[in-house]
Amino acid sequence: MKRLLGAILCCTFILLSTAVNAQHSDAGPGAGYNYQLWYTQPAEKWDAQALPIGNGRMGAMLFGGIKTEKVQYNEQSLWSGDNNWDGEYETGDHGFGSYRNFGTFVIDFNHTEVVTGYYRSLNIQTGVHTTAFEIGDTHYTREAFASHPDQVMVFRYTASKKGALSGKISMQSAQGAISTANAEGLSFTGEMPNHLKYAANMQIAHEGGSISVEGNNWVFQKCNTITIYLDARTNYKPDFRSGWRGADPMPLVKQEIGAARKSGYQTLMSRHTKDLTRLTQAASIDIGKTNADVLLLPTDARLKRYAGGSVDPDLEETIFQYGRYLLASCSRIGGLPANLQGLWNDSNTPPWAGDYHNNINIQMNYWGVESTNLSECHLPLIDFIKAAEEPCRIATRKAFGSNVRGWTARTSQSIFGGNGWEWNIPASAWYAQHVFEHWAFTMDKTYLRTTAYPILKEICQFWEDRLKKTPDGKLMVPDGWSPEHGPREDGVMHDQQLVWDLFQNYLEAAKALGIDSAYQLKVAGMQAHLAPNKIGKWGQLQEWQEDRDDPDDQHRHTSHLFAVYPGRQISMTLNPDFAKAAIISLRSRSGNYGKNENTPFTVESTVGDSRRSWTWPWRCALWARLGEGEKAGIMVRGLLTYNTLPNLFTTHPPFQIDGNLGITGAIAEMLLQSHAGEIHLLPGIPSGWAAGSFKGLKARGGYTIDCSWQNGQVTEYRIRSAEQKKVWVRVNNKKIQVVTQKG
Repeated sequence: MKRLLGAILCCTFILLSTAVNAQHSDAGPGAGYNYQLWYTQPAEKWDAQALPIGNGRMGAMLFGGIKTEKVQYNEQSLWSGDNNWDGEYETGDHGFGSYRNFGTFVIDFNHTEVVTGYYRSLNIQTGVHTTAFEIGDTHYTREAFASHPDQVMVFRYTASKKGALSGKISMQSAQGAISTANAEGLSFTGEMPNHLKYAANMQIAHEGGSISVEGNNWVFQKCNTITIYLDARTNYKPDFRSGWRGADPMPLVKQEIGAARKSGYQTLMSRHTKDLTRLTQAASIDIGKTNADVLLLPTDARLKRYAGGSVDPDLEETIFQYGRYLLASCSRIGGLPANLQGLWNDSNTPPWAGDYHNNINIQMNYWGVESTNLSECHLPLIDFIKAAEEPCRIATRKAFGSNVRGWTARTSQSIFGGNGWEWNIPASAWYAQHVFEHWAFTMDKTYLRTTAYPILKEICQFWEDRLKKTPDGKLMVPDGWSPEHGPREDGVMHDQQLVWDLFQNYLEAAKALGIDSAYQLKVAGMQAHLAPNKIGKWGQLQEWQEDRDDPDDQHRHTSHLFAVYPGRQISMTLNPDFAKAAIISLRSRSGNYGKNENTPFTVESTVGDSRRSWTWPWRCALWARLGEGEKAGIMVRGLLTYNTLPNLFTTHPPFQIDGNLGITGAIAEMLLQSHAGEIHLLPGIPSGWAAGSFKGLKARGGYTIDCSWQNGQVTEYRIRSAEQKKVWVRVNNKKIQVVTQKG
């Protein structure tokens, strides 16, 4: 009977939480169930079951244990490795280094694990993690959030019966520092072998009962409520000239925690939710309705059901919003960009060092940042690019000649100006796309003049010095590579396309500013002479200059399709022959050409190497750009079926966040495109999304768009901009010119 009562209470709590979320949300369509991840048992596995909170700089993974509550936390600048490293991929204390685990705190409660009505959830609009359960006739509730405005993480534990909270709190550094306890809190300080200083401080407030120090722990007895404030920092400074080091971290840590304690829990919660929902509610989608009985299932059960082939459009909406939540939680103004794991990491030897991989991964992290209305979250990536310029210039001149202007980077980058592993020679051209896109979506001319334009021009100068002229007058990228596939040689299409994109972005930026007319002519001339894309003997878009593509090649990378997405050199409206060739190449990579040409294209038919956290989003966006909505929808299903863990983290394997962040941009491309000189509504939706709506998606030119549709046809739309403008819109396959609304 107790278990039955617990289940009823659990379901009631879910329904009430959902109703409250919907009532107080301005998110529009889809509010409610698709903003909640919830489970009926504590987490055991860090990567697959624990749930993330973050304030852009600092984050934690919560397990929701009953007798023992474990919280593992990170701060994004805790890195090993040497300053300005240039060379091999050495990921220990020195050399290239790696991202590191900051620490853990543990609460051992003096109660049993015999509970009823257990419920663990994460609201991905408000960023509040909740655990609730009953022991006997006492109801226990825990809440946690990571505040960006106040730069602390807050954990609150309450019970319905007075004096029901007793136990012990300990904190451990993952870097070997010894934690100490006193009346001011638990804390530790230390210094990495690379002389990076770090510090953490945790303070506690309580109602009722008592708190005492026992060794290096806190002991709390018969409290009604306890509230924990946690802050952690390093002395990292994103400045080459300062040796990447700044002031000691502990004074600021204590200052921030002191201010947080003075503000109090309710004020902190209010400021946090106001700040985060401003971002998470800025865009929303509604692509269908899930059956009510399915909505009553916990998230892991729904995911398993979906992987078995069932329909659950609200789960697809959730993966879209979850990616937006994660980016808003790990990439905020003034901080570092999202790394391979966002900022969440429980290892001192994380996969691929938890670094910044610039041959697809860091870029994919930001594919949805502009189109899904999180523009300010793009700035940490742009700041990272600027901070890395000088060490990259030095490394570039060392590798390519002392007279080479501009810069590029090796494939792996650290926060200390470090370059590791192989040179990804067009890396800076791909970075330049992000620098330009922030302007294209915001139309911030001050940013274009002071930040974007200098970066674009300098990278163009690198390619002016590097491009190789063939006997017939064509310009080729020398010694290129089609990551991570094939030999190094001249004129690899991936590289050619990236340089074309760079030149196009430069030309548009220079024209918008009305400057450098002579250099515009120079760049336009170079662009016109770039060796062009080619269509091969079996109708494919060639990957190399030589026509040697294999129609049965199912390699995970689709590097030679950059020109389709995220580039804009090839589109269905501008050059349909190349677009059709791209379709054949993409079918080939997906195991749907060559010997399998006549087999059905299904989620199951995309096999082996093609099943990766990041391959599904890229192919989803590619199919959307190519007008193949059914295939784009299959890619969404593939990610959720094969490469998504119970906590909805995506896995390569192992856990890699680019799938989470990339799918938001890919889904946005299915609903709205603006790369080909027009705003295209519903360019790539599957039949399963026949009716729906979206709000707050963005288009290049500074436009914000809402749209509704029925039977796959747009029924209503609204386009807003800062000033009224005329704009071309493709609606239900008709291109028309409309005047935007001001606002």
